[in-house]
Amino acid sequence: MQLWLARFWFSFSSIGLLLGTLFFAASLTPSLLPRTYVTQGVLSGVSLAIGYGLGVLFYAIWVYLELPVPRSRVARLIKLLASAACAIVVAVFLWRTAEWQNSIRSLMHLEPVETGHPFKVGLIALVAFLVLIALARLFRFVLFASSRISQRFAPTRLSYVIGGVLAVVLFWSAVEGVLFRFALHAADSSLRALDELIEPDTPRPTDPARTGSEASLVTWEDLGRRGREFVANAPTKDQLSAFLGGEALEPIRVYVGLNGAASAEDRAKLALQELIRVGGFQRSTLIVIMPTGTGWVDPEGIGPVEYLTRGDVASVAIQYSYLSSWLSLLVEPDYGAQAAQALFREVYGYWTSLPKDARPKLYLHGLSLGALSSEQSAELFEVIGDPYQGAFWAGPPFPSRIWRSMTNMRDPASPAWLPRVKDGSFVRFTSQRNALSEANAPWGAMRIVYLQYASDPITFFSYQSLYRRPEWMVAPIGPDVSPQFKWYPVVTFLQLGLDLAMSTTSPMGFGHVFAGEHYIDGWVAVLGIEGWSAENIARLKNKFRADR
Repeated sequence: MQLWLARFWFSFSSIGLLLGTLFFAASLTPSLLPRTYVTQGVLSGVSLAIGYGLGVLFYAIWVYLELPVPRSRVARLIKLLASAACAIVVAVFLWRTAEWQNSIRSLMHLEPVETGHPFKVGLIALVAFLVLIALARLFRFVLFASSRISQRFAPTRLSYVIGGVLAVVLFWSAVEGVLFRFALHAADSSLRALDELIEPDTPRPTDPARTGSEASLVTWEDLGRRGREFVANAPTKDQLSAFLGGEALEPIRVYVGLNGAASAEDRAKLALQELIRVGGFQRSTLIVIMPTGTGWVDPEGIGPVEYLTRGDVASVAIQYSYLSSWLSLLVEPDYGAQAAQALFREVYGYWTSLPKDARPKLYLHGLSLGALSSEQSAELFEVIGDPYQGAFWAGPPFPSRIWRSMTNMRDPASPAWLPRVKDGSFVRFTSQRNALSEANAPWGAMRIVYLQYASDPITFFSYQSLYRRPEWMVAPIGPDVSPQFKWYPVVTFLQLGLDLAMSTTSPMGFGHVFAGEHYIDGWVAVLGIEGWSAENIARLKNKFRADR
């Protein structure tokens, strides 16, 4: 057994272990979001394996170039020294894990952790590393086995190319064609079942003016779980009047779930007919909402506008997916855009047919993947003759075309996480601190507001972080980003990838979880709300804090 372990250990590359250890150590440093010991262990194990693989690749190129390599005895000594150095580096960095995690937690007002669980992190990382190394060696075995077979009818070098292609095709088929599709099917099935679940504490509306009632064109079941939540949790006229101290209207909320119709176009047509039925175009404000990937509409996002308008508002949304935003972003990014374009086309087409002095002001809204989809509702040239009044997008995902264009156009003196664009008459950005009043010019005819937090990986993930530092990491960094967050090639990309998957685990007001008080600032600016004192705005913000 001891002999086998010794052979197994010496089968590893010294260069690979050294580079892998550096990757492991860097992975323990903070990124945008706090981590548990489980996620930290997996991240560190993957980082170790990738660093090891790059080290092996470097050594293979070195040998291929026929550069000098140490003899066997010297190589063993180097490996022992490298192992000792790796052990010291691992111990030091594991010991500092809690300190680094607390540098994020303190900014997000979370309780500090007493320990980073170094032994658990190390054990999980080791298991993840060994699993990946086993897969890599299996890939190598398939490659060489295929090459040996190919050498019977092809030259040696060509046989290696054939073997490599066969190994890649085999592994890709196994991962993408079996594991990935199985996992995606399982996730879709479970989320579909969850969406169809009717909660006993969400009663069907009895008011015929509400979507999902017996008089509605959309059945209660076809709203889906997220749609039922959206419709049932709207504030009532009495609740608005009690808080506002005066008359208020019943807000209108229209929603069509995935089961409402077979296609996005049919769901959009159904939503328009329902919106007309309940009198949505008779309100002063109409908001076209694109929900997140799961179909969720953030109550912290739509609730404030219903108070600010005293209920004189209608909102409409359709569902396009069951999957969470980050997963939908990876596997079905176009579904949301198709749904957004279909809904906007129907609503905008009807809206433009109405007299301008007898129709509501029209706005777009979306969170996360909903923001990305809402951005793609229409091109500017399609609406320039009769434009809508504005848009409020929160947590725009990193592929968002308009968001990226606006960010790239920013004043060089402004940070990438809170850009100032031109004179601020068309588009403005804000975060936890309300920066919407800092523009150099008054608002124009159309108002666009982006709400984003510097700690949001959905917004600030970057493929380029694999090989270069993102612009938002250039000082001054965001107030909710750890000052100990440093850029490391490859590792930062892996850290942000994990943050992306864990984006909604942060406390409210950080990461990808947006707070009502920050939505309030955005809606006041987008709608041009007047008649609300600073005192009453503060009171509304306190209400949303208290209701959580």
